[in-house]
Amino acid sequence: MTRFLTAFVLFASAILARGQAPAAPDTGRTLVSTYSAWRTAMVRKDVAAWQNWTAPSRQLELRNRILSEKRPYPGWVFEVPAPPPALDGLKMIHLSVKGPTAKAAFYGKINFGVGGNPTENILVVSFVNSDGWKYDRADFVNLAALPEVRGEIAAGNMKYVNETPDFQATGSAPLTPRPVNPAKYIAQVYVFCPGREVKVNVNNTSQHRFANAKEAEIVIGGALDGLNSVNYTVRKLEGGTGKEAMTIRVYLMSEIQGTKPIKAFEYQVQEGGVAQASGKGTFTLDPATAAKLLPPAGR
Repeated sequence: MTRFLTAFVLFASAILARGQAPAAPDTGRTLVSTYSAWRTAMVRKDVAAWQNWTAPSRQLELRNRILSEKRPYPGWVFEVPAPPPALDGLKMIHLSVKGPTAKAAFYGKINFGVGGNPTENILVVSFVNSDGWKYDRADFVNLAALPEVRGEIAAGNMKYVNETPDFQATGSAPLTPRPVNPAKYIAQVYVFCPGREVKVNVNNTSQHRFANAKEAEIVIGGALDGLNSVNYTVRKLEGGTGKEAMTIRVYLMSEIQGTKPIKAFEYQVQEGGVAQASGKGTFTLDPATAAKLLPPAGR
């Protein structure tokens, strides 16, 4: 820890020498302590400590997602594929603080405890100030595809993290989502949108954003008995042609073994077609469909 704090002080001094105003060294130390306390809570599966060190907005977001997957909350918070990496041996290479938000970037051999020989990459940790600094989220930046950036950082050139927007604090605390009831039916939004940004809203509750992606996300609150609504917007991204194929779907996920997901909604654009800028639709979950989703004991 002493080596890490020394590295931070040197980093802050280097920024000051370039005429920029760095965050106070105490802030860096506080954020490191916050992350370490949050990580300890995760490793020990300590619910009270996890609640104390996690931003309230993140807690509610996780609660909504877990209940929408019909998992137990808060126990499922700790069911992660690998423990959060420790900061030991990593160097803070960037710190951005703005209003109630902060982001700290750490460089080094990030160890997720899954074996192998970790290489030098970046861990970006976001924080929210809510009665003190709280952990919000962490993003892993794999530099395998950016060997030049890896070389620059190893040589002390921090241009990449200093100028890339994703490393900068936004100044706006995340919005706290509305709590949802445990889902009755599990549903997912699937989007394939090369060259485009697609935003989807299901039942005016579950909001999703996809950019140049092929991904699926859980529908917050799940699907409802009867009529369900789907609203979407589409925007061409820089580098896109506007003529790429695109798909938006909502799937109903069955809990009956051997039953495939049921496609409940679809908007599709073929290659060369033009996507509408916005649209809306509905799907109905009737008793016959519900019988394919839940085993008899769950109905």
